[in-house]
Amino acid sequence: MRLFFAIWPPSEAAATLHGWALAVQRSCGGRVTRAETIHLTLAFLGEVEEEHLPDLKSMSAKGKPHVLPIEQSRFWAHNRIVWAGPCETPEILKSLAENLHEELKAKEFRMESGKFVSHVTLIRKARDPGPLPALPAVEWPVNEFVLVRSQLSASGSRYEVLQRFPLS
Repeated sequence: MRLFFAIWPPSEAAATLHGWALAVQRSCGGRVTRAETIHLTLAFLGEVEEEHLPDLKSMSAKGKPHVLPIEQSRFWAHNRIVWAGPCETPEILKSLAENLHEELKAKEFRMESGKFVSHVTLIRKARDPGPLPALPAVEWPVNEFVLVRSQLSASGSRYEVLQRFPLS
């Protein structure tokens, strides 16, 4: 199973970000992330044997509820994506990601290497769009994180939430 941990926006926030991405797509092409699949990845595990699922569902990483600021948008040429997110990762989110990564490492799970960068991918396989339009106001409360199964297909990824982890 292809798995990752993420935070998911409320449907209104996802719809707003999706609408902005559709407008930007006109200048950069690419594939816009479907509204129902917009998320912020905390830890990408990749392929995991099903026998390890109980360990992942019993994660105890702690975090506090907060609001994810959506303050900037950028184009990353190195992986051809347009993304939105905070100007600086909030300490409360950084702490949640670090706690999760530490617990995953302690349980001997492998993750993508590299520093955690809080971003929400909105367009893949994009060309440089030039100056990006201002982002609309987005309200993204973070009250939980989720374990997600990703199934790849010709029409794009399909996601299934396997476990929810409330923040308190």
